[in-house]
Amino acid sequence: MSVRKKSNFSQTRYIVSGFLIIIFIGTLLLMTPLASKNRIATNFFDCLFTSVSCTCVTGLAVVDTFSHWSLFGQIVILCLIQIGGLGFITIGVIFSVLLRRRIGLKARGLMQESVNLLQIGGIVKLTKRIVRRTFMIEGVAAIILAIRFSMDFGAAKGIYYGIFHSVSAFCNAGFDLMGVYEPYTSLMPYVYDPIVNTVIMLLIIIGGIGFIVWDDIAVNKLHFKKYHLHTKVVLVTSFILIFGGAALFYIVEYNNTMADMNVYERVITSLFSSVTARTAGFNTIDTAALTDASKILTMGLMFIGGSPGSTAGGIKTTTFFVLLISLWGNMTNSSNVSVFGRRFEEEAIKKSAIVASLNMILAIVASFVILAITDIPISDILFEVFSAIGTVGMTTGITRDLNEGARIVIMILMFCGRVGSLSFALSVFKKKKDVKIKNPQEKIALG
Repeated sequence: MSVRKKSNFSQTRYIVSGFLIIIFIGTLLLMTPLASKNRIATNFFDCLFTSVSCTCVTGLAVVDTFSHWSLFGQIVILCLIQIGGLGFITIGVIFSVLLRRRIGLKARGLMQESVNLLQIGGIVKLTKRIVRRTFMIEGVAAIILAIRFSMDFGAAKGIYYGIFHSVSAFCNAGFDLMGVYEPYTSLMPYVYDPIVNTVIMLLIIIGGIGFIVWDDIAVNKLHFKKYHLHTKVVLVTSFILIFGGAALFYIVEYNNTMADMNVYERVITSLFSSVTARTAGFNTIDTAALTDASKILTMGLMFIGGSPGSTAGGIKTTTFFVLLISLWGNMTNSSNVSVFGRRFEEEAIKKSAIVASLNMILAIVASFVILAITDIPISDILFEVFSAIGTVGMTTGITRDLNEGARIVIMILMFCGRVGSLSFALSVFKKKKDVKIKNPQEKIALG
């Protein structure tokens, strides 16, 4: 009689392994001569970095997307962005549905873990809605952008540009094809364009609030009181970060990058700067020219990022909110801190502290390593590191100047930022069993 050995692969390990496989396939495709415009195979490290950045929907680039990659290469990049944004588990579930295969409990559990859903019930139906709404939103935005870009590039190119930038913005990836004007310009040629700015910002926000929030809003419409606590926290925190960030950008950049702008131009530039810093990676003004205060503000927004179960990175809005509420409760010696008539679970507070601490430790260690092996200024390194771990993609222009060692560090940060630093740690270390006999406790001085 044979005994079937239980698999040591946890859900987080499946997700981490899946992303690594997608990255590897993307690297191989980008290494083919067909993927570059000059039909010469791109070196392994550039392809690997690009594949990691696409799959982890970051946007940091060592070569300009338009100038270097051929149509085939750009389509590979677009596919990696879409898979990375939705998550390969979501794509796999949809293919199983289309092939009419039974979705087992294991696949449902993976889907729950992948998209950070609160419950496993009705997960297949929710997955269908996620994919359907994703393509619907991207499709509508692509049409609007295609009409706008057709004015500059003609119909065929305008349609292609509309699709590419719609997917890139919704997935919070930040890859662009504006190298047609000048390499690495991002959306600077459209800094004051109301259509491009508005559509891109809406895509970033919708993609960054999370699939759970979408579903809650779809069910309860505009009845805020009926929303789940998660939805309320995400919407309120996102509103404060977007408009609070925009107001601060307006103030600190008033006499700097916005010195020659009128009120409308300052407002739309400030809003875009605040929205894109929440893990999107596009920019309409020169990031390197920002004041130090704006760079710190941007790093703060990049560190927080979007919301759970979304295409965005960062520690997440809910983590930030829970930490603030917990901090306030401890400072005021309140034993019952609640919001919207509800208390947070102790586990949520504990997990929030772990996630924020892990990300900050990773950022500090990564900064130290890069500073030790390069001679790039610390301010630029810190900006790059926070951009990578937040899967943002904004840069002061140093990405292509990093040596191979520094690029490896940035790739690790992008990967941890996409799968989650806590999930990555759990995938590496085996879960220890609870022991019945525990060591005695002893107090230590804190604070």
